[in-house]
Amino acid sequence: MTSIAGELSRIAGEAFAGEGLDAGLGLVTLSDRPDLCQFQCNGALAAAKQAKANPRAIAEKIAARLKADARFAKIEIAGPGFINLDLTDAALGELLGQPRAPDTGKDKTLVIDFGGPNIAKPMAVHHLRSSIIGDCLQRLYRANGWKVISDVHLGDWGLQMGQLLSEVELRGLAPVYFDAASTGPYPDTSPVTMEDLEEIYPAASAACKADPARLEKARRATVELQDGRPGYRALWKHFVAVTEAGVSREFASLGVKFDLWNGESSVHDLIGPMLDDLKARGLSETSEGALVVPVAEEVDKKPMPPLILVKSEGGVLYGTTDLATIIERVRDYDPDLILYVVDHRQHQHFEQVFRAAHKAKLGGKAHLEHVGYGTMNGADGKPFKTRAGGAMKLYDLIAMAKVESNSRLAEAGLGADYSAEEKDRIAAQVGIAAIKFADLSNHRTTDYVFDLERFSKFEGKTGPYLQYAAVRIQSILRKAKDQGFETGAPAIHSPEERALILQLLLEADVMAAAEDKRAPNMLCDYAFELAQRFSRFYSAHHIMSETDTDLRAARLGLCARTLGALTRILGLLGIEVPERM
Repeated sequence: MTSIAGELSRIAGEAFAGEGLDAGLGLVTLSDRPDLCQFQCNGALAAAKQAKANPRAIAEKIAARLKADARFAKIEIAGPGFINLDLTDAALGELLGQPRAPDTGKDKTLVIDFGGPNIAKPMAVHHLRSSIIGDCLQRLYRANGWKVISDVHLGDWGLQMGQLLSEVELRGLAPVYFDAASTGPYPDTSPVTMEDLEEIYPAASAACKADPARLEKARRATVELQDGRPGYRALWKHFVAVTEAGVSREFASLGVKFDLWNGESSVHDLIGPMLDDLKARGLSETSEGALVVPVAEEVDKKPMPPLILVKSEGGVLYGTTDLATIIERVRDYDPDLILYVVDHRQHQHFEQVFRAAHKAKLGGKAHLEHVGYGTMNGADGKPFKTRAGGAMKLYDLIAMAKVESNSRLAEAGLGADYSAEEKDRIAAQVGIAAIKFADLSNHRTTDYVFDLERFSKFEGKTGPYLQYAAVRIQSILRKAKDQGFETGAPAIHSPEERALILQLLLEADVMAAAEDKRAPNMLCDYAFELAQRFSRFYSAHHIMSETDTDLRAARLGLCARTLGALTRILGLLGIEVPERM
């Protein structure tokens, strides 16, 4: 369905068309000066250039046409030709009664790649942004009508696998997997745990950095794994299984779900045919013993290295599997859009992959886009770490947030008489809200300083504040129901009600804009402003104590509509609202 800005743009577009001008010039947006007007249309300036006329004169003609529409309470011309618009209270009330939701994704398919943990490594705080931003975007796109396929895309097929295999062999932990003459069967139980892998991988990586011979052994193991050596494949499957069990716990704690748990290995069988095809079409070439695809373009202002497909010793790289993954996704889902939610420092890598895919015509109709993001930093301005200076596990951060939220709930005197089980559940919900809102409220491309104490407060622009705002409205409606009060259609009798209803009407517009810009922070801004406007409405008016039954019913209806919008937006952010606090 059309958003309110879309509907007003249609009306203004007809006015421009009536003057023989392009209807697209009638674009109406939310005013950037709400103290002056509700909406604005700046099309007269562009129309003046096309028609070689005075922009204010054109604006006057458009305004004259719009004044024939009784839904407008105010139509004013400002500056050189800006058209300021206000709707009548009756029009706002009528619009609020019409169901509105963005339909930007009608008949469209999105594949979204995020999360991306690596095998044998616990999830750390640097996985947080990809997981939270990616999950918010998949929720948003689904709500906007897209068919969405989310893929965690595990890092399970690179050199680290060879490092692990060779280290296990050198330690003599599972000799049955390293008998070159054996083809199995192999044990069903993994010879290593996730805790073992957490110790083995760093040791293997350090050894390979220190000793060229050790690195060469790891490289040979990687190639043999990718070539299908039975024992290596069997042991590798154990690595994957124990890691998936560990990272699933973290994703579950965050409320993040995926449609696909594919890894780089899932496209291994596509790589050979892809390489043959690129060679046959003359799109790849050999450079210093490696197979590459040149992707530099004349317009480049700085050197753009070729995409390396096969290293000189025969191993494939991330770029190779990423290119093959595009083939797989186009084949299986025929998407209109593929988003990669990955640290912005990987931008050059994705630029190389996307250029190679475009050059080889591998992407079908899909638009390929890297949705980059900045870093989560500590108070020192550097990437967030433990007090000892090491990488903090995501599980530990979540536990810290839960402890902090417990303290905040106790300080506020909330939940003192609840059961231990309910208090624990609320603390977990509040802790996750603090983490998620702190991250998503910043524009994704910026770095930000993580301050758990500040982000866990029940005042200010925080997730817990918004949860509390929603819980307060739930309490009002629950008490109203218990007392048998009726809920009616919202109506405007005051500036506070008008401001709140106008904010409610913008929900679909904000969802569409957040999708277009891949910007979850726009949802955060909307939710916070909605809560603020409700607070001003609540402070200015009687609700439960209102003796006029019609007025009370209208205000309760406004409470219900606000709660619905607030919980929907928080749901898109992946934030749950407790039943009570």
